[in-house]
Amino acid sequence: MSDNHWEETQSTGKFDPLGSFLAELSDSEAQEEEFRSDFFQGSAGRRKKAALVLMTIWISVITLNLVSWGYWLIIGLSALIGIHIVRFSFAPLEQPPEQLSEARLASAPVVSLLLAAKNEEAVIEDSLRTLCNLDYPEDKYEIWAIDDRSTDKTPEILDNLALEYPQLRVVHRSAAATGGKSGALNQVLPHTKGEIIAVFDADAHVERDLLRRVVPMFDQAEIGAVQVRKAVSNESENFWTKGQAAEMALDSYFQQHRIAADGIGELRGNGQFVRRDALRSCGGWNEETITDDLDLTIRLHLDNWKIGFLLTPSVREEGVTNAVALWHQRNRWAEGGYQRYLDYWRYIFSSPMGFSKRIDLLCFVLFQYILPPATIPDFLMMVTRHKLPVLAPLTGVLVSMVFISMFKGLMQIKATEEKLTPLSVLKTLGQVIRGMIYMLHWQVVMPSITARMSVRPKRLKWVKTVHEGIGKESFEF
Repeated sequence: MSDNHWEETQSTGKFDPLGSFLAELSDSEAQEEEFRSDFFQGSAGRRKKAALVLMTIWISVITLNLVSWGYWLIIGLSALIGIHIVRFSFAPLEQPPEQLSEARLASAPVVSLLLAAKNEEAVIEDSLRTLCNLDYPEDKYEIWAIDDRSTDKTPEILDNLALEYPQLRVVHRSAAATGGKSGALNQVLPHTKGEIIAVFDADAHVERDLLRRVVPMFDQAEIGAVQVRKAVSNESENFWTKGQAAEMALDSYFQQHRIAADGIGELRGNGQFVRRDALRSCGGWNEETITDDLDLTIRLHLDNWKIGFLLTPSVREEGVTNAVALWHQRNRWAEGGYQRYLDYWRYIFSSPMGFSKRIDLLCFVLFQYILPPATIPDFLMMVTRHKLPVLAPLTGVLVSMVFISMFKGLMQIKATEEKLTPLSVLKTLGQVIRGMIYMLHWQVVMPSITARMSVRPKRLKWVKTVHEGIGKESFEF
């Protein structure tokens, strides 16, 4: 079925998911007003907060280099974080439930699959055909394809597919539509009927049994969302795609073990499943962010939901194939990830998300967003004072953690695909070494983002990767 945007049924007022969530989370109107005013300023205060964080990082690192006890403080902090890493590394993994049997399909919940697309003529048809041919009763799932004002053949492709598949519904957004991907998802959400809402990218490819594997995970009442492992479909193409495959294996390992240790599970956009009740209680998708998945992750945890992770089957997507595309994509991911901490930091410390989750979150914030920019003043102090960098112990912990976790993540995935041999172990070590070299790009991306967010005026810009089919990926501004 193909429809235009809903001019008659859609509310004329702009829906504010962030405000809706905060209204539920706050204890009083005064707390809500505090978030919207003065230093907090909601999302509008990101620039000030980013500048304060960056200034604090520089002052702290310089101070640690000047005081005699600075190095010992870092050693103590490294030891504490090391204990947390050992704890989550050895936490027993949660075993996925059995897939839905034929007998249970009759009572299975309805699932709504959402796919927002803009100029995706090269990949959209193949992706939708895989989603329209899942091993799940046709009356139990629906697909909503949202054309976000495409200027290529995407609208025509979607309309033709809607004639072929009865469970596919197509929506064409108007020229006045706003909110980027989040706005597109929020627009169709009221019209969906699924108890579980799934989000896919236009280049997604999944296995036929995906829904049978994911749906049983929602039997746990505390599960608010599930992220399916992402894999690179064009891994063998070049250095960049091979690096992304190793990076996704690393993320898979982190996700599973952080969840097992009562830490933070995270959504990754493509292949994310969210319980409708959880999405409603969190206010939908935030249209004031450039990474809707990372923002929703924090709000789900603040609302005391748990995010699960499914190792197999995976959702396959195209990896970017050149350094320029990777730079822009990772800058967007890094900025969106940083935005959520600037937006919700007060609630992270005050909400009842649990001690274990809060510690896990703070550890990964330190490694992802604090340590990379902190190495710059640390390096300058090392050069001027001719001493070892004071952050060397923390850096050593980070590098060791990434190396070991990447190796274990790759081996775990290989074990699901082939029989392990000594040769496969050696090949995996080679992948890890290449992956570690590839991961150095984050050491440039993170300082760049933290500095840029501190000095530039607030602006929201949705940037998308343009897919041209496997092996032919470019980037659009």
